[in-house]
Amino acid sequence: MNRIRYVFLFLLLTAGTLYAQTGKVTGTVKSSDGQPVPFVSVYLKGTSKGALTDADGNFEITGVKDGTYTVVASSVGLQTISQSVDVAGGQASVAIAMAEDNKELQEIVVTANPSQHVTDYPSVSLRLKTPLIETPQNIQVVTGQVLREQAIFDMQEGVTRNVSGAGRSDHWENYARIVMRGSRIASFRNGMDVTTSWGPMNEDMSMIERIEFVKGPAGFMLAAGEPSGFYNVVTKKPTGITKGEMGMSIGSFGTYRGTLDFDGKLSKDGKVLYRLNLMGQEKGTHREFEYNNRISVAPVIKFQFNPKTSLTAEYNLQYAQMSPLGSSYAYSPVEVGDKRVSRDFTTMESNMSPTVVKDHSFMLTFSHSLDENWRFTSQLAYLRFNQEGQSLWPTEFDGDSLIRSVGIWDVLGTVKVGQFFLNGDVQTGAVKHRILAGVDMGSKDVFNDYRADQSGPFGKLDVYNPQYGIVPASAYPVYDRSLDIRQRSVRATSQYSALYVQDELRFLDEKLRVTLAARYTEAENVDPYSGTSKADKVTPRIGVSYSINSLTSVYAVYDEAFLPQAGAAVGGKPFDPIEANNKEVGVKREWQGGRWTATLSAYEITKNNLLVGDPANPGSSIQLGENRTRGVEFDIRGQIFEGLDITANYAYTDGKITEETIATEVDRQIPGTDKNIANAWLSYRFPTGPVRGLGLAFGVQHASKRTNWYGEYMKDLDNTMPDYTRFDGAISYQFTKMSVSLNVNNLFDTDLYAGAPYRYWQTGQVFYYWQTEPLRNYRLTINYKF
Repeated sequence: MNRIRYVFLFLLLTAGTLYAQTGKVTGTVKSSDGQPVPFVSVYLKGTSKGALTDADGNFEITGVKDGTYTVVASSVGLQTISQSVDVAGGQASVAIAMAEDNKELQEIVVTANPSQHVTDYPSVSLRLKTPLIETPQNIQVVTGQVLREQAIFDMQEGVTRNVSGAGRSDHWENYARIVMRGSRIASFRNGMDVTTSWGPMNEDMSMIERIEFVKGPAGFMLAAGEPSGFYNVVTKKPTGITKGEMGMSIGSFGTYRGTLDFDGKLSKDGKVLYRLNLMGQEKGTHREFEYNNRISVAPVIKFQFNPKTSLTAEYNLQYAQMSPLGSSYAYSPVEVGDKRVSRDFTTMESNMSPTVVKDHSFMLTFSHSLDENWRFTSQLAYLRFNQEGQSLWPTEFDGDSLIRSVGIWDVLGTVKVGQFFLNGDVQTGAVKHRILAGVDMGSKDVFNDYRADQSGPFGKLDVYNPQYGIVPASAYPVYDRSLDIRQRSVRATSQYSALYVQDELRFLDEKLRVTLAARYTEAENVDPYSGTSKADKVTPRIGVSYSINSLTSVYAVYDEAFLPQAGAAVGGKPFDPIEANNKEVGVKREWQGGRWTATLSAYEITKNNLLVGDPANPGSSIQLGENRTRGVEFDIRGQIFEGLDITANYAYTDGKITEETIATEVDRQIPGTDKNIANAWLSYRFPTGPVRGLGLAFGVQHASKRTNWYGEYMKDLDNTMPDYTRFDGAISYQFTKMSVSLNVNNLFDTDLYAGAPYRYWQTGQVFYYWQTEPLRNYRLTINYKF
C-alpha cells in the first residue's frame, strides 16, 4: 500500500546510521518524611537527558552511556539536590531525598534545562511515557510561565500565538473555537474530550498548569473526530509542598481581577494533599455596554493511600454573568470591515438583561502501580453546562439600518467520560515494548432552547450613526421558562465506546522506535433535524521515530480518523462518516544541551465523504466532497542564552477543496484557513547587574492570505480577509517573592478584525458581520508568592 511505503523507506534510510549501545538511570525521589514526590525534574548535569518523576516518585532516564554523572533533582519549594552516580553495564539506580526550602519558594525548571518556556515530557493525561523528542508526533506545550508572561486570562486571549498554525475563528464570548490544519480542533481537559456544540466554558487560566496542542488524529486519543488534532488543558494538581500565590490585575475597559492559589497538605503524613485556585473578575470591552464578569472555584484533593496507589478528586465551578451573546459583532450592508462602522459598534442596549452561565465539572482519577513496570489508571468525568440568556442576531438591512432581533437562548449540556487504561514495559530479547491499552467511553447531551416564538425584532439601528438608549424595556420579548429546558428544547446527543491498543517497540538500544496502534470505535449521533447516524471503524496508526543522536530525532507517522454524520441522502440511505488520513514527517532538535528546542514537520491531511449540495435535488445533500490540507510547520521554544527566552513559530497551510459537484469550487481555499501564520514572543530578564530582575518582552503576530471564518463560504462573493499584524510588549520586575508586570497589547493601534458574509435564509439578503479587536490596551499585574 502506498500509505505504508514511506514508513518502510524511512526505516531503510535510517537503519544504516544506528550505533552505540546505551543504558539507563532509574531511581526514586522522596521527601524528608519518606513520601514520594511527583513531578520532580531529574536530569544528568551537562547533558540533555532528563525525566519527571511519576505519581510514585519514580523516574527513568534512558539513552545513557556508561560513565560517571551528576544527577540533579529540583522542584518548586524543595532544595535542589545533586548526587553522583556511576553507570556501568548500562544500568544504574539512585535514591534521592529532598527537603523543603524555607528560604524562598520560587519556580525551578521542570525540565533538563533552565527555561520555563519548554518542557521535555507530555503530561500524564496524554498517557505517553515517552519524551517529546522521541514521540512520532508533533506535540507543542504552552507552559504556565508563557501564559503568565503574556497576561492571558482565558482560551480566547491569544493562546494560539504560541503554536504554529493555530488560530481563533467565529465565536461567541466564553466559547473557544480554535482552527488548526484546516479544521476546528477538539477541546480536551486532562486527556478527556469535552467538546460539544455549545459549552463547556473556556477554562480560566487561573486553574491551568499547561496547554498541550496535539497535531494529527493521535489514533488512540482522538479517533472519532477531526484529523487536525486537539488541545489538552492540564489543570493544576497538588504538589505536596506548602506554598501559595496571590495575583491582582487592573486594566483597560474596567478590568479588575484577583486570583489565589493554595497548595499543601491536609494531613501531617502527607497522604492527603490539596490544591485550591480561586478567581474573581469584572471586565468590560472596547464596545459600549459589554461586560464579562466571572468567578472560578477549583479545589483538588489527592489521597496518596500508599506509594503505589492514589486517588485525585477535582471539582471546578465557573460562573459568568455577561452581555447577551452576539453583542460583539459589527454589521455592514456592503463589506466586512466597513470603515464607516465604528470600531466600538454593538447591537446591544444598556437595559438588556444579562446571560448567566454556570459550568460545573467533576473529575476522578485513580492510579495504581501493579509493579515497577505496569500502571493502571482510570478516569471519570462529569461536566454540566447551564446557560440562561438571550442572543442577538439581525434579520436584515433596511437601507443603512439594521433590523435588530433578540431571542431566547438557553442551553443545558452534559458530558460523561469514562476511561480505563494500562501502561507497561515489557522486554522480549533485544526489543523493549512500551504498551498502552484501554477502554474509552463517552456520552454528550445538549438541550438548546432557541424557539422562534420566543424572539423578535426590537428596533432599527443605523450602523453608520447608531443611536442608543431609546429602546424601552417593553420592546423586548418576554421569555416563557415555566417548563424545564428538557421539555421546551431540541436535543442533540452523541455517544461512543472504543477499545485501543498501542505497542511502541524500541530497537537498537531504544534509538529506533516503531509505534503500532489501532482503535476500534462505535459512535452514534442523534440530531433533531438530520436524524440518527451510526458508524464503527478500526483506525490504525503507524509511527517511526529515530534518534540520530541524543539531541536530534526524526519521525514519520500515518494515522486515520473518522467522524459520523447525521442525516440521510435522498432515498433514505444514511450518510457514511467522514473518513480522513494524516501523513506526516518531521525532525526534532534540542540545542545547547536542551536549553531550547525546534520542531519542523510536513503533513498532508485528506478528508472524504464531505456533504455537498445535490444539484438534482435542491435542498438535499450528497457525499462527493473532499478537501486536502498540506502544510509545513516550524516551532522554536526555550532559552537561547541566559536570560533570553523565545517562543516562535511559522506555518504554511495549503487547504483546498479538491472534489465538489460544482467545478468552480475545486481548488478554492478552505474557509477559516490562513496560508501563512508567523508568531514570536521574546522575553529577556537581566540575570545580573544593577537592574537584575528587570524583564522586557516583545511579541508579534502575523497572518497573510486569510479567508473568512471557518464554515462560512459564499460561492459568489469575495471570501478573503486582509493581512493581520499585531505587536505587543511587556515590562516587569521580579523581586524574591513578588513580581510586577505591565502588558501592552496592540502597541501600534492597528485596526484588526475577522468576519464573513452572511446570507439570511428567509429573504436571501446578503450582509456582512465581523468582530474588531481593541486598539492599544494594557494590563497591570502584581503577583506575590508565600
